[in-house]
Amino acid sequence: MRGAPVSRALAGAAPWLAALLALAILPRLLPDWLGFLLTVAFAKAMVVLGVAVLLRSNLVSFGHGLYFAAGAYTVGFAGKWLHLRDAVLLILGAVVVSGALAAVLGLFLARYRGIFFGMLTLAFSMILYSLLLRLYSLTGGTDGMVTAPPTILGFAPGAAAGRAHYYLTLGCLALALALTRRWLSSPLGYLASAIRDNEIRVEYMGASVRQGIYRTYLLSGVLGGLGGCLVAFSVGHIAPEFSYWTQSGDFVFVTVLGGYASVFAPVMGSVVFELVRNYAYALSPYTWQMSLGGILLLIVLFLPRGLWSLLAPRAPVSNPWTSSSKR
Repeated sequence: MRGAPVSRALAGAAPWLAALLALAILPRLLPDWLGFLLTVAFAKAMVVLGVAVLLRSNLVSFGHGLYFAAGAYTVGFAGKWLHLRDAVLLILGAVVVSGALAAVLGLFLARYRGIFFGMLTLAFSMILYSLLLRLYSLTGGTDGMVTAPPTILGFAPGAAAGRAHYYLTLGCLALALALTRRWLSSPLGYLASAIRDNEIRVEYMGASVRQGIYRTYLLSGVLGGLGGCLVAFSVGHIAPEFSYWTQSGDFVFVTVLGGYASVFAPVMGSVVFELVRNYAYALSPYTWQMSLGGILLLIVLFLPRGLWSLLAPRAPVSNPWTSSSKR
């Protein structure tokens, strides 16, 4: 009897382990440019996951480029001023910086809801954009900063840097998905769902709505910083546009595109978005935004729960992020 829950857990994890194994084999089968595209998509999927986590509490962030840029510029500053190149240390630094920033701003933002929350997140993101743009001696202004290729546990990948970045990003993504799913299955995750459904009832039950939103925002900011750090590794160049409102808008776009019925939905949305954007730009450089807008319109009209609903059309809406496991 005791082995039954373990067996069910292993059976539920088997498809995801198989998918992870397939993704690990992909770089050997795909051209380098497509491997690079997937690396960037996986890194940005962590930022989108952060936006989706906030949506669980019925909060929309229009300023998640703030943490995306914070993580990326942590890599740039650490390399320029501290001469750090180790990927593990840089990732930890990006997580600490973005977490500290979210901890400070969250104290203020947790008091607001709806459009006020969204506009304030946008305002903070644009403040950082202005600072990055004007502090030329520190940030390089519009030219941005070039980041040196990181070493991984003391080893320089050299010619295999692209593949090394892919596996590093894939590993971080798998860890982020597992920890986020675990968090959402915890009392804190259920508190976030309860806040979305009825804040007043949550307060009457003795839980703090503000504390619940604060902790959710903290997790969301850390995920955003982690994604920005990994993009800086792969691209090798960072710019103030990382914090611009259009970048934050892309993250919201991808969240709607993939849906948020599962922690894996942001990954699907991010990969599809990067592929469609690159092909649309190659085929029609002047009207590719119109193509993306048309796709979003079709998704909203015919797949209101996002692309993920194609894979799990019967998943319950009331308890989405942990629906694949029986309790």
